[in-house]
Amino acid sequence: MAQKIKDIMTASPITLTADRPVIDAATAMKENSIGDVIVMNEGKMCGVVTDRDIVVRVIAQGREPQTTKLGDICSRDVASVSPNDDVNRAIQIVRERAVRRVPVVDRDTPVGIVSIGDLAMERDQKSALADVSAAAPNR
Repeated sequence: MAQKIKDIMTASPITLTADRPVIDAATAMKENSIGDVIVMNEGKMCGVVTDRDIVVRVIAQGREPQTTKLGDICSRDVASVSPNDDVNRAIQIVRERAVRRVPVVDRDTPVGIVSIGDLAMERDQKSALADVSAAAPNR
């Protein structure tokens, strides 16, 4: 039987509204040892912001993390999967879109994140990526 997304995803993703400042996302990432937050607008997912987005779209452009809004920097064309989708669907999205994380959405509600590391640990537990993904986070 094919593995389902719900079996490998990280549940309870951090969500922040689009009108929140970038500094809130950075703080949430640090406090939760994660590399992304899901951006919400009017109760629905409108995008994703990653730690790399903060560096490239805010810091490197001289923008202020305290005043720049998440809605201004988030990636908006985000492909998602359902908890009951086959793991191969997430692998397809990662390959086609060259992304490291895919939101898991159930009836318009984000319920998880599946990362390239989760997929590596599922498919090849002896790979270097699986080892890195399983390691304790840097503090």
